[in-house]
Amino acid sequence: MRRILKRLSVACFAVTVSGAALLAQDVGPSNGSLVVVGGAMRSPEIVDRFVQLAGGKGASIVVIPTAGGLDAYDQSFGGLRPFQAAGVENLVIRHTEDREEANSEEFVRAIREASAVWFTGGRQWRLADSYLDTRTEEELWALLERGGVIGGSSAGATIQGSYLARGDSRTNTTMMGDHEEGFGFLRDTAIDQHLLQRNRHFDLLEIIEARPELLGIGIDENTAIVVQGDRFEVIGESLVAIYDHESMLDSGGRFYFLAHGDQFDLATRQAFRPGRQLEPLDRVEARSWPHR
Repeated sequence: MRRILKRLSVACFAVTVSGAALLAQDVGPSNGSLVVVGGAMRSPEIVDRFVQLAGGKGASIVVIPTAGGLDAYDQSFGGLRPFQAAGVENLVIRHTEDREEANSEEFVRAIREASAVWFTGGRQWRLADSYLDTRTEEELWALLERGGVIGGSSAGATIQGSYLARGDSRTNTTMMGDHEEGFGFLRDTAIDQHLLQRNRHFDLLEIIEARPELLGIGIDENTAIVVQGDRFEVIGESLVAIYDHESMLDSGGRFYFLAHGDQFDLATRQAFRPGRQLEPLDRVEARSWPHR
Protein backbone atom coordinates (compact mmCIF):
# COMPACT_ATOMS: atom_id res chain seq x y z
CA MET A 1 0.00 0.00 0.00
CA ARG A 2 2.84 2.39 0.84
CA ARG A 3 4.37 1.84 -2.62
CA ILE A 4 1.01 2.34 -4.35
CA LEU A 5 0.40 5.60 -2.51
CA LYS A 6 3.88 6.78 -3.38
CA ARG A 7 3.42 6.06 -7.09
CA LEU A 8 0.10 7.87 -7.02
CA SER A 9 1.73 10.89 -5.42
CA VAL A 10 4.45 10.94 -8.08
CA ALA A 11 1.86 10.54 -10.83
CA CYS A 12 -0.24 13.36 -9.40
CA PHE A 13 2.85 15.55 -9.27
CA ALA A 14 3.54 14.82 -12.94
CA VAL A 15 -0.07 15.55 -13.89
CA THR A 16 0.12 18.88 -12.09
CA VAL A 17 3.30 19.78 -13.94
CA SER A 18 2.17 18.63 -17.37
CA GLY A 19 -1.51 19.47 -17.08
CA ALA A 20 -2.34 16.16 -18.79
CA ALA A 21 -3.63 12.86 -17.52
CA LEU A 22 -1.21 9.94 -17.43
CA LEU A 23 -2.00 6.63 -19.09
CA ALA A 24 -0.39 3.98 -16.91
CA GLN A 25 1.34 1.06 -18.59
CA ASP A 26 0.84 -2.50 -17.42
CA VAL A 27 4.53 -3.24 -16.88
CA GLY A 28 6.85 -0.54 -18.18
CA PRO A 29 7.00 3.15 -17.23
CA SER A 30 4.18 5.42 -18.38
CA ASN A 31 6.72 7.93 -19.66
CA GLY A 32 10.46 7.99 -20.12
CA SER A 33 12.80 5.10 -20.90
CA LEU A 34 14.80 2.39 -19.18
CA VAL A 35 18.14 0.95 -20.29
CA VAL A 36 18.75 -2.33 -18.45
CA VAL A 37 22.22 -3.83 -18.99
CA GLY A 38 23.49 -7.30 -18.09
CA GLY A 39 26.94 -6.14 -17.04
CA ALA A 40 30.46 -5.40 -18.36
CA MET A 41 29.41 -2.24 -20.29
CA ARG A 42 31.96 -2.65 -23.07
CA SER A 43 29.42 -2.09 -25.85
CA PRO A 44 29.55 1.49 -27.22
CA GLU A 45 26.11 0.93 -28.76
CA ILE A 46 24.54 0.67 -25.31
CA VAL A 47 26.25 3.79 -23.99
CA ASP A 48 25.39 5.72 -27.15
CA ARG A 49 21.70 4.73 -26.90
CA PHE A 50 21.54 5.79 -23.25
CA VAL A 51 23.20 9.14 -24.00
CA GLN A 52 20.88 9.69 -26.95
CA LEU A 53 17.81 9.04 -24.80
CA ALA A 54 19.22 11.35 -22.13
CA GLY A 55 19.36 14.21 -24.64
CA GLY A 56 22.83 13.93 -26.11
CA LYS A 57 26.34 14.79 -24.96
CA GLY A 58 25.15 17.95 -23.26
CA ALA A 59 22.72 16.07 -21.02
CA SER A 60 22.95 16.20 -17.24
CA ILE A 61 23.47 12.63 -16.01
CA VAL A 62 23.53 11.55 -12.36
CA VAL A 63 25.58 8.42 -11.65
CA ILE A 64 24.72 6.46 -8.48
CA PRO A 65 27.52 3.99 -7.54
CA THR A 66 26.14 2.93 -4.15
CA ALA A 67 25.88 -0.76 -5.10
CA GLY A 68 29.69 -0.90 -5.19
CA GLY A 69 29.98 -0.65 -1.42
CA LEU A 70 32.71 2.00 -1.08
CA ASP A 71 32.47 4.76 1.51
CA ALA A 72 32.95 7.55 -1.02
CA TYR A 73 33.28 8.15 -4.76
CA ASP A 74 34.77 11.04 -6.71
CA GLN A 75 35.27 12.07 -10.34
CA SER A 76 38.03 9.46 -10.74
CA PHE A 77 35.43 6.68 -10.33
CA GLY A 78 35.77 4.16 -13.15
CA GLY A 79 32.04 3.93 -13.66
CA LEU A 80 32.13 7.37 -15.29
CA ARG A 81 34.53 6.31 -18.05
CA PRO A 82 32.01 4.90 -20.56
CA PHE A 83 30.12 8.20 -20.50
CA GLN A 84 33.28 10.29 -20.58
CA ALA A 85 34.43 8.30 -23.61
CA ALA A 86 31.08 9.11 -25.26
CA GLY A 87 31.75 12.83 -24.75
CA VAL A 88 29.38 13.49 -21.83
CA GLU A 89 30.73 16.29 -19.65
CA ASN A 90 27.93 16.96 -17.15
CA LEU A 91 28.29 13.92 -14.89
CA VAL A 92 27.28 14.20 -11.24
CA ILE A 93 27.88 11.48 -8.64
CA ARG A 94 25.34 10.95 -5.89
CA HIS A 95 26.06 8.37 -3.19
CA THR A 96 24.96 7.77 0.36
CA GLU A 97 24.22 4.93 2.73
CA ASP A 98 22.33 7.30 5.03
CA ARG A 99 18.60 7.22 4.40
CA GLU A 100 18.20 10.59 6.09
CA GLU A 101 20.56 12.07 3.52
CA ALA A 102 18.68 10.24 0.73
CA ASN A 103 15.58 12.11 1.96
CA SER A 104 17.27 15.51 1.92
CA GLU A 105 16.63 18.31 -0.55
CA GLU A 106 20.36 18.78 -1.13
CA PHE A 107 20.81 15.15 -2.17
CA VAL A 108 17.83 14.91 -4.53
CA ARG A 109 18.30 18.29 -6.22
CA ALA A 110 20.75 16.90 -8.79
CA ILE A 111 18.26 14.17 -9.77
CA ARG A 112 15.48 16.73 -10.11
CA GLU A 113 17.67 18.77 -12.47
CA ALA A 114 18.94 15.79 -14.49
CA SER A 115 17.57 14.15 -17.61
CA ALA A 116 19.08 10.76 -16.78
CA VAL A 117 20.25 8.59 -13.88
CA TRP A 118 22.64 5.64 -14.13
CA PHE A 119 23.17 2.90 -11.51
CA THR A 120 26.51 1.09 -11.61
CA GLY A 121 27.22 -2.49 -10.51
CA GLY A 122 27.85 -4.19 -7.20
CA ARG A 123 25.21 -5.60 -4.84
CA GLN A 124 21.65 -4.54 -5.50
CA TRP A 125 20.52 -4.81 -1.88
CA ARG A 126 22.71 -1.80 -1.07
CA LEU A 127 20.61 0.30 -3.43
CA ALA A 128 17.44 -0.96 -1.76
CA ASP A 129 18.78 -0.20 1.72
CA SER A 130 19.82 3.33 0.80
CA TYR A 131 17.05 4.55 -1.48
CA LEU A 132 13.91 2.41 -1.37
CA ASP A 133 10.94 4.43 -0.03
CA THR A 134 12.90 7.69 0.18
CA ARG A 135 12.67 11.05 -1.61
CA THR A 136 15.43 9.80 -3.87
CA GLU A 137 13.18 7.05 -5.19
CA GLU A 138 10.32 9.52 -5.57
CA GLU A 139 12.56 11.74 -7.70
CA LEU A 140 13.54 8.75 -9.84
CA TRP A 141 9.87 8.13 -10.59
CA ALA A 142 9.36 11.84 -11.27
CA LEU A 143 12.32 11.81 -13.69
CA LEU A 144 10.64 9.06 -15.70
CA GLU A 145 7.30 10.86 -15.67
CA ARG A 146 8.91 13.96 -17.22
CA GLY A 147 10.40 11.83 -20.01
CA GLY A 148 13.86 11.11 -18.60
CA VAL A 149 15.83 7.89 -18.76
CA ILE A 150 17.03 5.56 -16.01
CA GLY A 151 19.70 2.99 -16.76
CA GLY A 152 21.93 0.58 -14.94
CA SER A 153 24.28 -2.32 -15.35
CA SER A 154 24.48 -5.54 -13.30
CA ALA A 155 23.10 -4.58 -9.86
CA GLY A 156 21.82 -1.43 -11.56
CA ALA A 157 19.77 -3.65 -13.84
CA THR A 158 18.27 -5.94 -11.20
CA ILE A 159 17.14 -3.05 -8.97
CA GLN A 160 14.84 -1.86 -11.77
CA GLY A 161 12.62 -4.94 -11.44
CA SER A 162 9.90 -5.33 -8.82
CA TYR A 163 11.35 -8.55 -7.34
CA LEU A 164 14.99 -8.24 -6.27
CA ALA A 165 16.74 -11.33 -7.64
CA ARG A 166 20.02 -12.15 -5.84
CA GLY A 167 19.04 -9.67 -3.16
CA ASP A 168 20.61 -11.61 -0.31
CA SER A 169 23.10 -9.56 1.72
CA ARG A 170 25.24 -12.63 2.54
CA THR A 171 25.86 -14.05 -0.93
CA ASN A 172 25.00 -13.27 -4.54
CA THR A 173 24.25 -16.93 -5.29
CA THR A 174 20.98 -16.93 -3.32
CA MET A 175 18.19 -16.01 -5.72
CA MET A 176 15.49 -15.36 -3.08
CA GLY A 177 17.21 -13.78 -0.10
CA ASP A 178 16.73 -11.26 2.68
CA HIS A 179 15.95 -8.38 0.27
CA GLU A 180 13.11 -9.04 -2.19
CA GLU A 181 11.85 -5.60 -3.26
CA GLY A 182 13.26 -3.56 -6.13
CA PHE A 183 12.23 -0.15 -7.43
CA GLY A 184 9.63 -1.75 -9.71
CA PHE A 185 10.18 0.44 -12.77
CA LEU A 186 9.32 -2.81 -14.56
CA ARG A 187 6.33 -4.13 -12.67
CA ASP A 188 5.89 -7.85 -11.95
CA THR A 189 9.39 -8.72 -13.12
CA ALA A 190 12.58 -10.28 -11.78
CA ILE A 191 15.78 -9.31 -13.60
CA ASP A 192 19.06 -11.25 -13.57
CA GLN A 193 22.38 -10.28 -15.14
CA HIS A 194 25.71 -11.75 -16.40
CA LEU A 195 23.44 -14.49 -17.73
CA LEU A 196 25.58 -16.65 -20.01
CA GLN A 197 28.97 -15.31 -18.98
CA ARG A 198 28.42 -16.70 -15.46
CA ASN A 199 26.35 -19.73 -16.48
CA ARG A 200 23.23 -18.38 -14.77
CA HIS A 201 20.64 -19.28 -17.38
CA PHE A 202 18.77 -21.77 -15.16
CA ASP A 203 18.86 -19.63 -12.00
CA LEU A 204 15.74 -17.52 -12.56
CA LEU A 205 13.63 -20.67 -12.72
CA GLU A 206 13.69 -20.80 -8.91
CA ILE A 207 11.99 -17.41 -8.68
CA ILE A 208 9.49 -18.06 -11.46
CA GLU A 209 8.47 -21.40 -9.94
CA ALA A 210 7.93 -19.78 -6.53
CA ARG A 211 6.34 -16.61 -7.97
CA PRO A 212 4.72 -17.70 -11.26
CA GLU A 213 3.06 -14.33 -11.79
CA LEU A 214 6.46 -12.73 -12.37
CA LEU A 215 8.16 -12.39 -15.73
CA GLY A 216 11.82 -13.35 -15.57
CA ILE A 217 14.30 -11.42 -17.71
CA GLY A 218 17.90 -12.64 -17.84
CA ILE A 219 20.41 -10.39 -19.62
CA ASP A 220 23.93 -11.36 -20.65
CA GLU A 221 26.96 -9.06 -20.46
CA ASN A 222 27.36 -6.28 -23.04
CA THR A 223 23.65 -6.64 -23.80
CA ALA A 224 20.69 -4.47 -22.84
CA ILE A 225 16.97 -4.07 -23.14
CA VAL A 226 15.72 -0.58 -23.96
CA VAL A 227 12.24 -0.15 -22.52
CA GLN A 228 9.66 2.41 -23.58
CA GLY A 229 6.14 1.86 -22.38
CA ASP A 230 5.33 -1.84 -22.51
CA ARG A 231 7.77 -2.69 -25.31
CA PHE A 232 11.49 -3.37 -25.17
CA GLU A 233 14.17 -3.87 -27.80
CA VAL A 234 17.31 -5.97 -27.37
CA ILE A 235 20.60 -4.27 -28.24
CA GLY A 236 24.24 -5.24 -27.76
CA GLU A 237 26.39 -8.28 -28.38
CA SER A 238 24.71 -11.29 -26.75
CA LEU A 239 21.31 -12.65 -25.67
CA VAL A 240 18.36 -12.00 -23.37
CA ALA A 241 16.39 -14.90 -21.86
CA ILE A 242 12.63 -14.74 -21.17
CA TYR A 243 11.10 -16.83 -18.36
CA ASP A 244 7.31 -16.91 -18.66
CA HIS A 245 5.73 -19.58 -16.48
CA GLU A 246 2.40 -19.69 -18.29
CA SER A 247 3.78 -19.94 -21.81
CA MET A 248 6.97 -21.89 -21.58
CA LEU A 249 5.59 -24.87 -19.68
CA ASP A 250 3.40 -25.62 -22.71
CA SER A 251 6.17 -25.21 -25.30
CA GLY A 252 8.60 -27.86 -24.10
CA GLY A 253 11.14 -25.37 -22.80
CA ARG A 254 11.51 -23.35 -19.63
CA PHE A 255 12.86 -20.19 -21.23
CA TYR A 256 13.79 -18.83 -24.64
CA PHE A 257 16.31 -16.37 -26.02
CA LEU A 258 16.00 -13.03 -27.77
CA ALA A 259 18.83 -11.58 -29.86
CA HIS A 260 19.89 -8.14 -31.05
CA GLY A 261 16.98 -6.32 -32.68
CA ASP A 262 14.29 -8.58 -31.24
CA GLN A 263 11.42 -6.88 -29.43
CA PHE A 264 9.14 -7.95 -26.61
CA ASP A 265 5.70 -6.75 -25.52
CA LEU A 266 5.73 -6.82 -21.73
CA ALA A 267 1.96 -6.53 -21.39
CA THR A 268 1.05 -9.41 -23.71
CA ARG A 269 4.34 -11.29 -23.19
CA GLN A 270 4.76 -11.68 -26.95
CA ALA A 271 8.17 -11.67 -28.61
CA PHE A 272 8.81 -10.23 -32.08
CA ARG A 273 11.67 -10.81 -34.50
CA PRO A 274 12.40 -8.22 -37.20
CA GLY A 275 12.30 -9.20 -40.85
CA ARG A 276 10.77 -7.36 -43.74
CA GLN A 277 8.19 -6.50 -41.13
CA LEU A 278 8.00 -7.17 -37.39
CA GLU A 279 6.66 -10.71 -36.99
CA PRO A 280 5.54 -12.48 -33.80
CA LEU A 281 8.11 -14.98 -32.61
CA ASP A 282 6.56 -18.45 -32.20
CA ARG A 283 7.48 -19.51 -28.69
CA VAL A 284 7.37 -23.18 -29.66
CA GLU A 285 10.03 -22.65 -32.33
CA ALA A 286 12.11 -20.19 -30.28
CA ARG A 287 15.52 -21.29 -29.16
CA SER A 288 14.98 -22.71 -25.69
CA TRP A 289 16.65 -24.89 -23.10
CA PRO A 290 14.98 -27.86 -21.41
CA HIS A 291 14.72 -28.04 -17.65
CA ARG A 292 17.66 -29.66 -15.87
